Amino acid sequence: MISTGKTDKGKKRSNNQDSIFLSDTPVGPLPNLYIVADGMGGHAAGDFASRYAISVVIDFIRKSTVRNPISLLKRAFVYASNELYKEAEKDKDKMGMGTTMVAAVFVDNELYVANIGDSRLYLINDDITQITMDHSLVEELIRSGQLERNKGRNHPEKNIITRAMGSRDEAMPDFFQITLSEGDRVLLCSDGLSNMVEDDEIRDIVVDYDDPYEVVDSLIQRANYYGGNDNISVIVVSI
Repeated sequence: MISTGKTDKGKKRSNNQDSIFLSDTPVGPLPNLYIVADGMGGHAAGDFASRYAISVVIDFIRKSTVRNPISLLKRAFVYASNELYKEAEKDKDKMGMGTTMVAAVFVDNELYVANIGDSRLYLINDDITQITMDHSLVEELIRSGQLERNKGRNHPEKNIITRAMGSRDEAMPDFFQITLSEGDRVLLCSDGLSNMVEDDEIRDIVVDYDDPYEVVDSLIQRANYYGGNDNISVIVVSI
């Protein structure tokens, strides 16, 4: 298993509110760990939110004895969300901050995923499959039949998130488990990639390169080529 990741501020933002973490080696009881977070809440607060939430999740996992990936990710996500809310209560400049988060763990040929917000995880082989489901107003409209999916990308309320870490209410992530095959690639990303580059084009770039570093660089370059409207974060794991 080979992984690489990178985050870029894009073309339009003055700072980067995304954060990433990747480890092919054990983190606490987990054999590996990959995380992308996209912060929200002002110039400094969003930057802090994503970095702080990832650090809390990692620290929680390192200290835990829970070995079940889903149980551990659930506890870590909820704990980090509560800690983020407490930090916001201490500082008026951080009030209302939050972050999305998608995390993945590989155990043998099984992939365990947790997500909250609209950062995504894709499975890529001969096709591309979005494993996670966005917690966003647009996704809710699509699921309820009020909006066609092909019109969602340019919807004026595309950036409204319905669930995120740091909220007053308990932020419960969604969980997914899939069986992997040799040659599969897994991609975690913030919406700075998925809002700028169509899924089919993401898939084409991923399969065009054997070197994961070239994959990540090419994806970020393509998002910036199309405008780079937001921060862009990408992690690619090759099985």
